[in-house]
Amino acid sequence: MKAELEISETALTERQKDVLDAALALLVEAGDKLTMTSVARRASCSKESLYKWFGDRDGLLTATVQWQASKVRGVPVSRNAFDRDALVAGLERFAADWLRVLSGKISVALNRVAVTHAGTDKHGLGRDLGGIVLENGPFAMARRLEPVLLLGREAGLLKFEQTDEAFRTFFGLVVRDLQIRLLLGDRFELGEAAIERDAKRATEQFLVLYKP
Repeated sequence: MKAELEISETALTERQKDVLDAALALLVEAGDKLTMTSVARRASCSKESLYKWFGDRDGLLTATVQWQASKVRGVPVSRNAFDRDALVAGLERFAADWLRVLSGKISVALNRVAVTHAGTDKHGLGRDLGGIVLENGPFAMARRLEPVLLLGREAGLLKFEQTDEAFRTFFGLVVRDLQIRLLLGDRFELGEAAIERDAKRATEQFLVLYKP
């Protein structure tokens, strides 16, 4: 398992998923005290296995963040069956997954740790955890949604010049102030009905802004 590759659920064994879940739990509990030894102990596996699967601590951190981000499912694209209904359904599903992940306790705790250490190598975390979360969180989401946006433009359903700009607009419509409120300790809970409602609203607004 190479840290440079984006991790998907199908690319992992059940044992590796258990290890990454253990690493996520430790990041929530211990933050910058995460070590290969502590993960091996929590997951009841050998350090040798961790090094074999993830390379080193930086690789483990990257894989852990990618594992959390993989819960936002990609949108299947097919030129032969792509129309406005497919575009709407894909954007709504992507937005709903994103909201579920961002509002979960693990993501909130992980982002707090990442913000604390952004731009630093504090307490031996290795690579900048903020950079790892940025690259495998928002940037990875942009790469995952890009084919859908481009296909929507190709089909005449969307009009934009820069894919990055369109994605950032969609990001803002979906997330709004949710992430900053949770990071600052707002304890509101985003229920399933609210997630579906917000995903639908964000998609509708996005389609209005970028209609041909």
